[in-house]
Amino acid sequence: MATTVRDRTDHQPEQAPVGELVKRASEQLSEIVRSEMRLAQAEMKEKGKRAGLGGGMFGGAALFALLALQVLVAAAVAAVALVLSVWLAALVVAAGLLLVAGLLALIGRTEIRRATPPKPERTIGSVRADVQAIREGAHR
Repeated sequence: MATTVRDRTDHQPEQAPVGELVKRASEQLSEIVRSEMRLAQAEMKEKGKRAGLGGGMFGGAALFALLALQVLVAAAVAAVALVLSVWLAALVVAAGLLLVAGLLALIGRTEIRRATPPKPERTIGSVRADVQAIREGAHR
């Protein structure tokens, strides 16, 4: 019975022709890349959903906080108006609020810079492990 290339590669991979080995390596590498892309897409989709939900909750909280702050600002103006004219009391309270707004903006900018750029960290780790495995396999 004659031995075909297929029989040789199925039972004795170390004796497969170089072309067949290159073809297999190329197919495996392509599959790894496709798998990593699917993993990255799934990871970014999950992060996007969580960020969207969190953003919506912050939006709702901000709305109610804004309503409460309006009441507090009116109370602060009324309190300062007991000692100063109403227009001057409103200016003093507004200046204080602008100072707080500037401070919050600076802190927010710092935090956003720390959080960017968003990247799929698990996928990057997985790709690095794949590259290392390919390198080790190539040296054998």
